[in-house]
Amino acid sequence: MSYTHLTIEERSKIEILYQEGYKINRIAQLIGRHRSTIYRELKRCPSDQYQAQDTQEVANQRARHKGRKPKHTTKLLEDIQDKLERTWSPEQIVGRDYQGKLSFKSIYNWIYQDILKVPLTVLRHKGKSREPQETRGKFNIGTPISKRPKSVKNRKEFGHWELDTVVSSRGKSKGCFASFAERKSRIYINVIKLRGNEFLSLYKDASSSHEIV
Repeated sequence: MSYTHLTIEERSKIEILYQEGYKINRIAQLIGRHRSTIYRELKRCPSDQYQAQDTQEVANQRARHKGRKPKHTTKLLEDIQDKLERTWSPEQIVGRDYQGKLSFKSIYNWIYQDILKVPLTVLRHKGKSREPQETRGKFNIGTPISKRPKSVKNRKEFGHWELDTVVSSRGKSKGCFASFAERKSRIYINVIKLRGNEFLSLYKDASSSHEIV
């Protein structure tokens, strides 16, 4: 059985559930993944700093740069590593010490490739756009897949949203976490901890303005 990488939707669920105090085994059950996958995912970041979007960006960059041979020296990496740990940004490092000799993009690439070991928080202020990947497990309210028009399937029209949920087993309210993904633009929205009546209200409001598939 081949391994498939975690999607942005799955990573968002991991982030929410872990922040809510769910254990690794339970998270694995809720999103349908092996516990070792969840363990490895969380181990990459400090538990209180796990961010789905940051981790997805790193995964995307690693995939794009897989197989490339980096051009760097041990001394150069040690110097950059030291400055990163002192909260310098890659732009500051290049601007102050390596202007015309090194691109700040190379530093980001080395971070993405795990050549430089720094917390993902270093990347948060870079302002890069993030594009969510294809998601799984669509919510069972809305138009069935077989009845969707071609314009929805082909992602040619804006305004078609996919809805997915994870229902919490904790407490009497049985709240849920909802996530929306716009099919064409891949805009991704998380709504955290909705009670049953709040979710129904949200769904009615959303479906009255946009088509949810």
